[in-house]
Amino acid sequence: MSAPTHELDAATERRIEQTRERWFRKQGRRERVVMLLFNVGFLAGALALALIAEPARGLSPLLALAFVGSLAIAARIEFSVGAGSAVPTQLVFVPMLLLLPSSYVPLLVAAALVISAASAQLQARAAPGRALNGIADAWFSLCPALVIIAFDAQLPAWEHLPVYALAFGAQVAVDAFIYIARLHLSLGVPVRKLLSELGLSERVDLLLTPLGLLAAIAATGVPAGALLVVALFPLLIGFEREREGRIERSLELGRAYRGTALLLRDLLEEEDEYTGHHTEDVVALSVQVAERMRVDEDTLRATEMGALLHDIGKIAVPDEIINKPGPLNEEEWAIMRNHTVEGERMLQQVGGLLASVGVVVRASHERWDGGGYPDGLVGEAIPVAARIISACDAFNAMTTDRSYRKAMSLEIALDELHKHSGTQFAPAVVDALVAVVASGPEPVWQLDIAAADTASAVEPEAHPVQQP
Repeated sequence: MSAPTHELDAATERRIEQTRERWFRKQGRRERVVMLLFNVGFLAGALALALIAEPARGLSPLLALAFVGSLAIAARIEFSVGAGSAVPTQLVFVPMLLLLPSSYVPLLVAAALVISAASAQLQARAAPGRALNGIADAWFSLCPALVIIAFDAQLPAWEHLPVYALAFGAQVAVDAFIYIARLHLSLGVPVRKLLSELGLSERVDLLLTPLGLLAAIAATGVPAGALLVVALFPLLIGFEREREGRIERSLELGRAYRGTALLLRDLLEEEDEYTGHHTEDVVALSVQVAERMRVDEDTLRATEMGALLHDIGKIAVPDEIINKPGPLNEEEWAIMRNHTVEGERMLQQVGGLLASVGVVVRASHERWDGGGYPDGLVGEAIPVAARIISACDAFNAMTTDRSYRKAMSLEIALDELHKHSGTQFAPAVVDALVAVVASGPEPVWQLDIAAADTASAVEPEAHPVQQP
């Protein structure tokens, strides 16, 4: 039976979990300030539009209330997309824009989104204050209203189609800008990562806008008829539940894989305390180096979990070899070198995400010049995560005490890294590792931990910093 599929990439998984956690957490000062600026900016623009622009039709309070309620319901149908979500609000927003006084619509949209957020907050018992984010969420409605008013296209008609297209383009541009600016300024999420998440949201808007336009034009004589679009909500809710269920299963699976990795690490530490502590240090250093190299988040996750499990195969190595106080003979080295293959085999049995980590574990003792083991991979053929782990593993081993020798000085260890850059280690990894060592105020490998794998002895003279 095959292992369940882990559907989410590391970046999306992390941001979805952070977004869900943030909903229950009180807003930080920076986030509050950014949201206040966006809220005030929107309200200033929407109020100015409502007071200055001349509406093309009168306001029916009952109809406006019906549209606000329908939009609030639509906003609760959320398809998670990383740090944000895609919502089918276009089905209601487009008819609102053309069947209500266009100059009032942005304020009505803000009211609907605040109601929707407040409802979600009460239902989920979320942190207070987040419902007001609905005001800033309404920014997308301001530019389309301005375009339609400026081109005198407030009443639904096919001849205004070019104006509607321009209004939609303005909506997409402003919505993308506001989404990126808010999350980047308030939470520090990198712009390039946010850009990759906009695709689904904009596709949903693009597909639903024509339906909203058709409803508005068809209901010109009877505006309330446009509200028949709510008949699509049960279908969309079904799609939402199916998608969110898949996402939740994927998140749970990711947590299960990580839990399994930690259990395996604990098992390794129980078998050999030195190796366990050494692993902790290698994980911390490897993550720092990976972040310094600005690797993508899938590679960062593979680096972290690969470092966590890079020695897991040593469970199968006899204790007399693991704990030997002196250098290993050739027969013992042969057994020791097999630990990467054994580690991959163990992780392949778990399957899923850990099976892909097994590839990194297998390659964690390959050399840049092809002289490593078990497969003799060369250069770029070695996974990036494995290149990072290899250098960090060796550096940690050199700078920690062993039962048969004292730790090298930092200067000598760095000199060894430079000496073997381009042969044993990837040059880019050595550069990043040296930079991390130089910038760290209290490097993890200098903590008060008697951390080292006693079997991670310096290999025969041809490979002075090779790790078993």
